Amino acid sequence: MNWDDARVFLAIARTGTLTHAADRLKLGVATVTRRLDRLETALGVKLFSRHQSGYFMTDEGEALLSCAETLEQAGQAFETTEVNQVMGHVRLATAENLANPLIIPALNEFLNTHPDLTLEFVTGSDTINLHRRDADLAIRMVKPTHGNVTLRRIGTLGFGLYGSTEYLNGRAVSTQASSLESDHLIGWMENYSHLPAARWIERALSGRPARLLTSSLASQLAAANAHLGLAVLPHFLARRAGLKCVLSELGIDQTIWLVIHSDLIHSRRVRAVADFIIDLFDKKADELAFANA
Repeated sequence: MNWDDARVFLAIARTGTLTHAADRLKLGVATVTRRLDRLETALGVKLFSRHQSGYFMTDEGEALLSCAETLEQAGQAFETTEVNQVMGHVRLATAENLANPLIIPALNEFLNTHPDLTLEFVTGSDTINLHRRDADLAIRMVKPTHGNVTLRRIGTLGFGLYGSTEYLNGRAVSTQASSLESDHLIGWMENYSHLPAARWIERALSGRPARLLTSSLASQLAAANAHLGLAVLPHFLARRAGLKCVLSELGIDQTIWLVIHSDLIHSRRVRAVADFIIDLFDKKADELAFANA
């Protein structure tokens, strides 16, 4: 049954004439007549008896009335449902140093706007594979070079060499990397020697041992705050911690990529989170990239 034909049936049943039914539906009388004929042909029964005074339902029409009204209610519910409603669950994989200080504090308004949406943050050190659907989308510092994914550059994460005020008061302040021979430097454990920050510290040490080795950015930040030495840190994290910049240009800034599995690019729930992330990182672009933002 065509829903438009059922609407015609109900309009005639309620108004009693083709003319009034056509006015209610904002259709021509010929269109109403054609649709009624199509419905009766499809059902194989006459739904109305035609009289000069109007149209009266037959027994077959009376029997179908409640079914047509149920169909009408379902159609109205379908038409009034908010088609733009965002609902469901989304898993976002990102680094903890981006999730905790940057993304999570900005979530309240977003989630209040989409009350039927729930989020899950994956911030562990395990490798996240979008193809296995370990997550729906990810924020990465290394650009994927293969796979069925959609990429968008959403910013730059700038790095500098930072230390606490107390530590810096005990040294000769200089902006030259060559003056770091007498400084205590905070390095990374061997498992993390591939990181750009770890490689920069290794070069600066020139064979000297680091005063402290850590396995997380949070520990690097804590060590610098504890006046243990200088650490390579993202500008925005170091500034928020009250640390002072010794060198602002290290040549190891990283591009921030938003990665989405291509099969999910048109998912309303995933698209909503992606748009939120893009907008947030756009607003925070200078803070993330520069030492003096």
